[in-house]
Amino acid sequence: MADIKLIEELTNAFGPSGFEEEVCRAIYRNTSEFQVSNDAMCNVYMKRKDFSGRKPVLMLDAHLDECGFMVQSIRENGLLNILTLGGFHLTSLPAHSVIIKNGEGEKIKGIITSKPVHFLKDSEKGSNDLDIEELAVDVGASSREEVLKDYGIRPGDPIMPDVSFEYQEKRGLCFGKAFDNRLGCACIIETMRLLKEETDLSVDVVGAFAAQEEVGTRGAAVTSQVVKPDLAIVFEGSPADDFYYAEGIAQGALGKGVQIRHIDKSYISNPVFIRQAHKIGEELGIPYQDAVRRGGSTNAAKISLEGQAVPVLVLGIPSRYVHSHYNFCTLKDLDAAAKMAAEVIRSLTPELVSKIQRKDLFD
Repeated sequence: MADIKLIEELTNAFGPSGFEEEVCRAIYRNTSEFQVSNDAMCNVYMKRKDFSGRKPVLMLDAHLDECGFMVQSIRENGLLNILTLGGFHLTSLPAHSVIIKNGEGEKIKGIITSKPVHFLKDSEKGSNDLDIEELAVDVGASSREEVLKDYGIRPGDPIMPDVSFEYQEKRGLCFGKAFDNRLGCACIIETMRLLKEETDLSVDVVGAFAAQEEVGTRGAAVTSQVVKPDLAIVFEGSPADDFYYAEGIAQGALGKGVQIRHIDKSYISNPVFIRQAHKIGEELGIPYQDAVRRGGSTNAAKISLEGQAVPVLVLGIPSRYVHSHYNFCTLKDLDAAAKMAAEVIRSLTPELVSKIQRKDLFD
């Protein structure tokens, strides 16, 4: 079973896009059995200590960052104007609490402003339209000078949703923030742990935790150049859709297993890789669900275009309400994702690696 303390530490960490340092430190604390390093962008790389460099390289990818905000300016009355780091639906934000991290590293609670119903005009009561420039964060101050001097908050300071992780053991249910994509980060570590004792793998496995995915898959553009993978498995905290579509139509249901993504707006999957994942799932009883996505994107968009093209298998952990403050997922779906990745890697032979790379073109 997945390490609950690891998931808690990763999801609670402060890490909006461009400010992933706390997440990186959490990874370092939990991976002493591996070779771990980072670059100037805060991408983190993890290898087994017996990494040979003589085998094809399979990269395990997940992104470190979460959707958050940045202080854009400070009003005379002390309210903080903000901009988004990543894609929020703005109507989910008013009246929720956030945490601002100032230049000294102090974390300060704030509330995203909302107009009480008592002050709404009749014309406003039925409106769900919002603009980010209409929202602000209130830290309890009453002037710009107070914010600057007493709170130490400046334009450019990052902000994250204020949510703490909880695990309901009886139901196997996780609650918290940033499941997109700290769950993927946990899956990289869990997969590497599952393979820790393997001595005859046909590939060298490298974990790559990418920064700044939510603002344009920027970190993966760097990690794929550094690692130069021959194959990749991307983990993603995928949006659960079981509340929006009927059974049989939903492709990201909680508790139904790892999501195997065939297509989204940025990537079409490799059919040989997909068939191998299906085969492993059927043979070993790993629950999975296929997803054909009309929208969305992952780091596969950048990784697949590295070098002479990289086959990528995208594995999702269905998570409710991603890109909002609060998320749900089940532990067994995370376990299924890590086990699927580990077993697919175990199943790889030099011949199969070649077939995946050539898409069976000459067989």
